[in-house]
Amino acid sequence: MGRGRHALVLARHGFETYGVDVNLDAVHDAVTAAAREELIVRGWCADLTAFPLPAAMFDLVVVTRYLQRDLWLSMRGAVRPGGCVICETFTVRQRALGTGPTSADHLLEPGELRSSFRGWDVLFSEEVSAPEAVARLVARKPGP
Repeated sequence: MGRGRHALVLARHGFETYGVDVNLDAVHDAVTAAAREELIVRGWCADLTAFPLPAAMFDLVVVTRYLQRDLWLSMRGAVRPGGCVICETFTVRQRALGTGPTSADHLLEPGELRSSFRGWDVLFSEEVSAPEAVARLVARKPGP
């Protein structure tokens, strides 16, 4: 969740919002920022590799500027049938721009994000190279 940039936008638009980050200071800052606006953002400080997301708990999961492939299965499982995932993160083409992450661990291969949600209804998908090289996806989990 970082310091809550996206969590605050969701809460402002009426979403019941939960944010997860391994950094307690970031979680605290996000929850405090929400409270200043009289919004509720629930924060959870956790390492999701040790404490996975609860199954079928969320209508929407948003992940931006972050890639940890071993969390995809947990993330997919956390979405209720009919719910959505919105994801945006850097691709290997970002290296050519000279900024941002450079490790293969933090960069998507072409088509990797879309293929990671095979079997879901893809509502939107794109990969762009400028101004940043990112892949974006909105996908709905099959179900009611």
